[in-house]
Amino acid sequence: MITANKIELGVCLGSQLIGEALGAAYQPSPEKEISKFAITLTDAGLNHPLFSHFGSELNVGHWHNDMPGLTTTASIIAYSEGCPRQIVAYSDLVFGFQCHMELTTEVVTLLIANDDLSNAQNHRFVENPEKLLSHDYSEMNNKLYTFLDKLAVHYLSK
Repeated sequence: MITANKIELGVCLGSQLIGEALGAAYQPSPEKEISKFAITLTDAGLNHPLFSHFGSELNVGHWHNDMPGLTTTASIIAYSEGCPRQIVAYSDLVFGFQCHMELTTEVVTLLIANDDLSNAQNHRFVENPEKLLSHDYSEMNNKLYTFLDKLAVHYLSK
């Protein structure tokens, strides 16, 4: 798909696999992140038309230990305090989202049931289940939907 000039959007492991497919090995993130924390847009992100509605900072979901690799032409769109590669543009149609803008309370409930968060207090960016379930995920969901709509329009205009 990447070489077929089609949209490719990878989330979490998917973003790492895109980097791998393009020859850039994934790497451990400096911090484990599980919760809803801010990402900050880089100059590239602030000036990118597909991300213009994000603002300079946006609270999004996280559930990861690793981050995507970077190719020589990749552009970092956003980073967080715990992970320097939250959104990566590999081309105008290929994006890796390490963050989880698709999270909802229902999805978080399922993730909690399948993850051991007993040592959450040992990590700066990992919250306990009660805190994870208290977040409102709707703003980031709506920003993701707008991004996807813009991406579809961009693709259809090519």
